[in-house]
Amino acid sequence: MDVYSTKIKNIDKTTVSATVLGDMFGVTDRRIRQMAEEGILVRAAKGRYVLVDSVKNYLLTLKLAAEGVGVEMADGEINLDDEKALHERVKRHISELKLQIMKGEVHKAEDVENVMMDMLVAFKTRILNIPSKVAPLLEDRDAAFIKDRLTKEVKEALNELKDYNPKSFYSDEYVEESEEEYGQEGLQD
Repeated sequence: MDVYSTKIKNIDKTTVSATVLGDMFGVTDRRIRQMAEEGILVRAAKGRYVLVDSVKNYLLTLKLAAEGVGVEMADGEINLDDEKALHERVKRHISELKLQIMKGEVHKAEDVENVMMDMLVAFKTRILNIPSKVAPLLEDRDAAFIKDRLTKEVKEALNELKDYNPKSFYSDEYVEESEEEYGQEGLQD
């Protein structure tokens, strides 16, 4: 049976020597040992490394180095602990932003755009309707009456803009649910 035609179903537990990994990555055995000390490569036993996990970690390290995003380099190498800490900081920041969105302290740009667009379209419609609405009332009137009537209509249109409702900006993604929706059994311990 040919070695190349044998179907291998799982290599998760496969271990290889530093020499094999060094040949795969194009580095020396010494560099393989350094990467194991840095936590990049997964050591199974002395001189043996878990192939799949080591390759995945090595590829992730190369990807991060290529992106250069927040990568702390020491002697030309990535510090995996620093990368993990950076990743945790980013996750915490994302969670804080989601909480602020849920509290209504921060709004998504798309939500603000939708609410403002609706408000401004309604305002534009109201302003453009003023001439056809008041023109019949202004026939044969004096200048003072015309001025007062137009001022009143413009102020009414402007008053629509002042009716700011913060809840209009809340994302549909974070709508509060009432206790009835959970059912009484969900409230008991």
